[in-house]
Formats: sequence, C-alpha cells, structure tokens
Amino acid sequence: MKKILKLSLFLFLLFYPGSGYSQTTHPEPETIRIGSKAPDFDLPGVDGKSYSLKSFEKAPVLVIIFSCNHCPTAQAYEDRIIAIEKDYRSKGVALVMISPNSTEALNYSELGYTDMGDSFEEMKLRAGDKKFTFPYLYDGDKQKCALAYGPVATPHCFVFDRNRILCYAGRVDGSEKPGSGKGEDLRIAIDAVLEKKAVTTSVTKVFGCSVKWSWKSEYTQKLYKQWAELPVTLGEIDVNGISELVKNSSSGKLRLINIWATWCGPCVTEFPDLVIIDRMYRGRQFELITISADKKEKKEEVLGFLKQHQASNKNYIFNKDDVYKMIEAVDPKWQGGLPYTMIIEPGGNIIYRKQDTIDPLQMKKLIVGNKYIGRYY
Repeated sequence: MKKILKLSLFLFLLFYPGSGYSQTTHPEPETIRIGSKAPDFDLPGVDGKSYSLKSFEKAPVLVIIFSCNHCPTAQAYEDRIIAIEKDYRSKGVALVMISPNSTEALNYSELGYTDMGDSFEEMKLRAGDKKFTFPYLYDGDKQKCALAYGPVATPHCFVFDRNRILCYAGRVDGSEKPGSGKGEDLRIAIDAVLEKKAVTTSVTKVFGCSVKWSWKSEYTQKLYKQWAELPVTLGEIDVNGISELVKNSSSGKLRLINIWATWCGPCVTEFPDLVIIDRMYRGRQFELITISADKKEKKEEVLGFLKQHQASNKNYIFNKDDVYKMIEAVDPKWQGGLPYTMIIEPGGNIIYRKQDTIDPLQMKKLIVGNKYIGRYY
C-alpha cells in the first residue's frame, strides 16, 4: 500500500501542472573531494583581465573562494578574506574570489541586506568599494566553474597545494558576526599546506546563501507575478497627515518619503528605481511612502500611473490646492522643487533630504548602512 501511495505521489508531482516538479530538474552539483585535481577555468575579472589556473602557476598554495556581493554572510567575511590575502601574499599564496551566481535566479527580495546585486558591473563596484587586492571573477553566465567545483553556499573556500590537489574545502571560520573571528579555519589550512602537512580537519560545513543556479529561476518568476498582483492604492492626505508621516513616531521603520507628480519628468524617470528599492527592503524594517503633488481631480490618472509601475507600497495624493502648506508640512527646508525625497529614522530624525532625482546606489547604501537595517543577520 505504501509503495502505491509513493508511486501515486510521484506521478502527481510529475504530471500535475503547477506542482513545482520539473522534468528538467537539475541535480545539485557535487562538491569536489579532498585529493581531487583543481578543475581549470577561464573567467573574466573585474580588473579587465581573464584568469585561469595558469595565472597562478607560481603560487605554492592557491585559495579559491566562491562568494558574491549580495549575501549577508559573504559580506560579513569580506574584511577577513582581505586580511588573509594580505597576510599570506608575502608567502606566495594566491587568493582568488569567484562569484558563481546567475542574475536570472536572484530576485529583489534576496537583496534586503545589500546595496548591490551580483551582476558583473556591480561586482566591479563592490571590488572598488572594498578595495579588493585579489582577482574577483565572474562565473554567473555559464556557471561552468561553479558546476565543476560544486560550492554549497557563499562563501565556500577551496585550498590547493602546488600540484593543485585539493587539501581543504569549507568555511573561513565558524563565527559569522564581523569582528568575532579571524578566519581561523582557512588560516590553519593554508599554514598546513605551506608546511606540506595534511590539514587536520580537511572538510568543514559552510553556512551562507545558496548558489543561485540559473535553472532555479522559477521562484523569482513566481514572486514577481505575486508582486504584480498585489493591490495598488492611493489614499488622500492633508497637512496633518503629512506632519504625522514626517514625525515617524510609531512605525519602528526607516521611512523613505518621495514627493512627486505625473507632470514632473524627473519624478516619472526615477519612479521605477523607488519601486525596486521598496522591493529590496520591504521585508526589513523599511517602508516607502509616496505623496503625489498632482491636483486632487487627477487622482485616477495618478492611480493609473501607480498601477502601471506596480507600486504596492503606501501612496497618497495631497487633497488640498495650497501646495505651499504641503511644502511646509513636508520639510521647511524644502524649496518646493520636484521630486523631493527624505529618509527618516523612527522618531523623526531626517538622515537624508534631496530636491531633484536620487542616486539609486547612494540611496541603497544609506538604507542598508543605517542602524535600523544593516548588512548582517
């Protein structure tokens, strides 16, 4: 009877539309084992050069770390990886970091702890921000290198000896919180290989974001469809209501307020970036609120624009004709030009105000760098 039930379940998953089973499901790549030869690769670096195993042929030890921009765990280990490369450079150790993630399988909801995704262009920016002194390579398009090595999560370290035989595979150290570890596990492994000794603990488990394999894009597509179907609303707001929003006394959230209008070209141009920012951080202690400065009789037109852009955040339209009262209620320092954007901490502390369009990357940095959000768990 149990066999019949199992067979029935299998057939249901196989043939029932929407069950989540795919006949083209890929098996999880296997992590290469200790004693294996390093698979070769040919990957572009953020410095404009291409790299392969031959690029590091003089190094007595080669450390390959699969990591990425967006993962909070990966970010938590960045400074330790930088320090390890610096400390072992004089001993001839070569360290290279490879981003294995496909951008097709990475969605905005997974970017809540970062200011950047995992595209090659964003990798260049992160390498510049962190001043990486080692090659940072992109494998996100074809993922051939990642498939050959089989990293489980980011970061995942592989240490090879002079003959490029794998001697260690695992974590940097067991303390994710920045400042709580110094990369002990990885350092011990490198030291052992330099001394031509066996690594005592040659395999350790890793913790972090799973690799974003290109064939795992179904969840992203499903999520974006769900977002597209969320209700888009437009409430009316007066001076007192705006004053309460700016006070931000009870939300407990970092609040981004954007004042805009459908007739304002720069407002319309930057609006999609605001929607992306909302989708990145809406799962955290963050909220986007927009206030339209259009005339009240344009409410349907404004709502139509918001629906077009799937703006399922909180949206308002000022319900009075005296826009100067609105300006004073929003911010006495505002001169009245559109768009106008503020970031307000809980309790009303304004940490950002700008008349004119925002710089999306600067905005993301401010948000994720704020004490109410943060890059780490």
